[in-house]
Amino acid sequence: MSDTSALPDRMHAITDETRTTVDDVLQYARRRALYEDIPLDKPMRPSDLARLASGSITAAGIGDRRAIALFENVLAPACISTDHPGYLAFIPSAPTKASLAFDVVVSASAIYGGSWIEGAGAVYAENEVLAWLAGEFGMPDTAGGVFVQGGTIGNLSALVTARDAARRRNREAGVADPARWVVVCSAEAHSSIASAAAVMDIEIVAAAVDGDGRMHGDAVAAALDAHGGAVFAVVATGGTTNFGIVDDIASIAAVTAARDVWLHVDGAYGLAAMLVPEMRDAFAGVASADSVIVDPHKWLFAPFDACALIYRDPALALAAHTQKAEYLDTLTGKPDWNPSDLAVQLTRRARGLPLWFSLATHGTDAYRAGIRHGIDLARRIADDIAARPELSLVREPQLSVVVFRREGWTLADYEAWSDRLLDEQRAFVVPSSHAGEPVLRFAIISPLTTYELLVDILDSLD
Repeated sequence: MSDTSALPDRMHAITDETRTTVDDVLQYARRRALYEDIPLDKPMRPSDLARLASGSITAAGIGDRRAIALFENVLAPACISTDHPGYLAFIPSAPTKASLAFDVVVSASAIYGGSWIEGAGAVYAENEVLAWLAGEFGMPDTAGGVFVQGGTIGNLSALVTARDAARRRNREAGVADPARWVVVCSAEAHSSIASAAAVMDIEIVAAAVDGDGRMHGDAVAAALDAHGGAVFAVVATGGTTNFGIVDDIASIAAVTAARDVWLHVDGAYGLAAMLVPEMRDAFAGVASADSVIVDPHKWLFAPFDACALIYRDPALALAAHTQKAEYLDTLTGKPDWNPSDLAVQLTRRARGLPLWFSLATHGTDAYRAGIRHGIDLARRIADDIAARPELSLVREPQLSVVVFRREGWTLADYEAWSDRLLDEQRAFVVPSSHAGEPVLRFAIISPLTTYELLVDILDSLD
């Protein structure tokens, strides 16, 4: 009697076994996507996971039902649910049910999203979303880009394009490149800018910020005066992670345009606020950017992981990123953009499709309403904080991040309170810091986060 478990096509053939596996997985996915009471959950110690979850990888396999049970009952509860209404730390994620469901379709469809020839339909749909976003940001119809893994890859790819464009200009002008390239940003810039600088082996110059933490054009001009032609890009922030601060992009854009320096806007978290008409003045100048990023897995209600990277002139990105190899020749030199030629990547998932499906399903007005909810709720709870004598605001919220302090508390007090809140499965709020002082922050993303929930959290700060 032959051992069917060793047949080479056992895992791929359509059999009773594979049908059962697919059905069981989809049933679990349906249960999780439609939880009415989303579990918050919490991490487990490595020793506990080793005791409860080890031994799942075996020669013959443990079967899908045991594997799903292990994930559902042990592994998943050891992961904090970023879509929980009480997840208010870092920057939460609140994917729509439509985007979650379609993410399953993307995986099931085995789509390669790196080239037009292999994924034209998917790339077209992704480009529809990118064109809509570019229009919302005031960029020209000729703008275009690609969905990449996250803001770190988006910022890196944009800066690689900017440096390549500067090098090409120098060659055309017969000018030598500097001994070390420089990028200018503020001290409040996201850590991914420092990460990109390390990868690119370039120098970061931090321009001065005002009392509210905003970088302005005069500070950028001073940095350009000091470093001259070594500066190939300026990075403005469209909503910092810690405070939700938007730089004075309009004055920065005026300086970079006059000096012919690339302007990149890191709007990973905050740029989505431009979808709300009354917030657009805060982002004046974005339309002049050479490149921007925004992360749909943050405030555009898509699943992990997706960053929309958009260039004013995609041809510059193609020149910087197109990979050359004999086996890739059939993919290059065509009039249609290959997404993998626009960023630091080759293999890529069609990660923009869940956002496309949700937008197509619900319409853009629903997105504007969802984003407006976070802005309005932040302002409302900030008023509540200001009215409590034991609490004080560190800064008035500009977007949907609220930073405040509990008077008289130390970092140890904040940490003990945060641990207790998570142990009670009420919320996930962790301490942050400002100017060396420990503080608390609410990062409000989910439309399911309510004023009543936030008040209950504040009441626990006794």
